[in-house]
Amino acid sequence: MEIRWIGNYEIYVRIDRNTAVISANRDGLLSLARQLIDMADEVPGTHIHYDDSNSLEEGSSELIIEKTE
Repeated sequence: MEIRWIGNYEIYVRIDRNTAVISANRDGLLSLARQLIDMADEVPGTHIHYDDSNSLEEGSSELIIEKTE
């Protein structure tokens, strides 16, 4: 699956107690939405791993989104 990013995206993920909080600018939200739509057509087990080394803002918690059956 090709991961497509839009414009000047910024996405920050943090864990607040037991809650995952995703904060993003407009381009970040559009990028995540596009990736979720694309993932919907993939096979179960397809996943995207987001972290501050490849896509999230520095200091972000890791995030994995996975398609199930």
